[in-house]
Amino acid sequence: MTAIGIVGAGAGSAAAAFVLDEALPDADVTVLEKSGGLCGRAATRRHEGVTYDYGANYVKDDDERVVELLTEQLDTEGLVDIPEPIYTFDEDGTVAPGRDADDRKWTYRQGLTQIAKRLFGRTDATVHRRTRVESLRREAGTWTAVGTDGTEWGPFDVLVMNPPAPQTAALLREADWDSSAREALVAAVEAVEYRSIWTAVLRYEFELDVPYYGLVNPGKDHDVGWISREECKAGHVPDGESLLVVQASGPWSTAHYDDDPAENVAKLADYAADIVGDERLRSPTWSDHQGWRYALPEEGVETGPLDSAQREGLYCLGDWVAGEARVHAALANGLDVGERIVNAQ
Repeated sequence: MTAIGIVGAGAGSAAAAFVLDEALPDADVTVLEKSGGLCGRAATRRHEGVTYDYGANYVKDDDERVVELLTEQLDTEGLVDIPEPIYTFDEDGTVAPGRDADDRKWTYRQGLTQIAKRLFGRTDATVHRRTRVESLRREAGTWTAVGTDGTEWGPFDVLVMNPPAPQTAALLREADWDSSAREALVAAVEAVEYRSIWTAVLRYEFELDVPYYGLVNPGKDHDVGWISREECKAGHVPDGESLLVVQASGPWSTAHYDDDPAENVAKLADYAADIVGDERLRSPTWSDHQGWRYALPEEGVETGPLDSAQREGLYCLGDWVAGEARVHAALANGLDVGERIVNAQ
C-alpha cells in the first residue's frame, strides 16, 4: 500500500486527492491542514443569514478538465453561475463596461469551500484540521512530517506540499533531507513573489442598482483592486440587501496590513462609495475583514527543480506552481500532480 502525505487542504490538494483515490484506491492518503477549514484562499464565511466568499471570488471556465470536474464528475446541486458581467475602473475610480462578459463564473450556494469539501468527500483521504506541520524528515526512502505538538505523521512514500511558496520554502529549507535536489528546489520556491491582499466585507440593508457583478482595476493604479457583489450569487444574500467584498491593491495592502482593522474597513468603504457612486456605502450595517499575506503569486516556479524533487517522492502543487493566481489553475495543477504521482507508482 502506498502511503501519501499532503500538507495543506487547498483546492489543488483536494483535486490531487480525488485523482489518487480514483486511480490508486488502495493508497493511504493523509492530509494535514493548519486551519479549521478547507480550500485555502477559496474561503467562505456565514454571518446573520449571509454567505460570502471573502478570498477567491469564483471559478472560471478556463480549463476543460476543471469544467468537466465541476459539471460532470462532482454533484452539481447548488452550483451556480454568476450572470452579471465584470466592469473596470481606472486610477480615478471611473467605471466602464469591461471584460469576460461571456465567461462562466461559478460558485456554490453554500460558498466556494464546497469545491474542496466535495472533492475530499469523494475520497477515503483522512483530513486532520488544525494540524500545523513544523518540520519534515527524509530517511530510508520515506518522508515524515512533524507537527508543532511533536506528533509525527508518516512514514509517507510520497509527500505533497500545498502551502504558499514562502511557507513551503521555509519547511524545505529546514527539512532533514540530505539531497542535492534540495538547494535548487528551495531557491526556486523562494523566488516566487507574492502580493498581499487586505479585504473588507461590507453588509448593507439595501440592494445596489448597478449592472455589474464585479469591478476590477486592470491598470493596478488604484488603492482598490477589486469590488464584487455577493448578492449576484444565488443563495448568498437575502433579497433586497447587498454585501460587497472590497479587496485593496497589493501596495495598499502591504502598507496597511498591520493597521487598525476598523480604520482599514472604513477607508475601503469610502473607496467603494466613491467608485460605485453611492454615498450610502460609507456606512455598512456590519463589516468583516481578512488579511491575506500570501494572497496572489506573481508568477510560476521554475519547473526543473520540482521535477528533480519528484524523483525523491516530493511534489509541490498549487496556483503558484501553475503560475496563475486562480482557483481553476490550482485545481488543474492538482489534477496534473495527482496524475504524475499515479504514473510514478
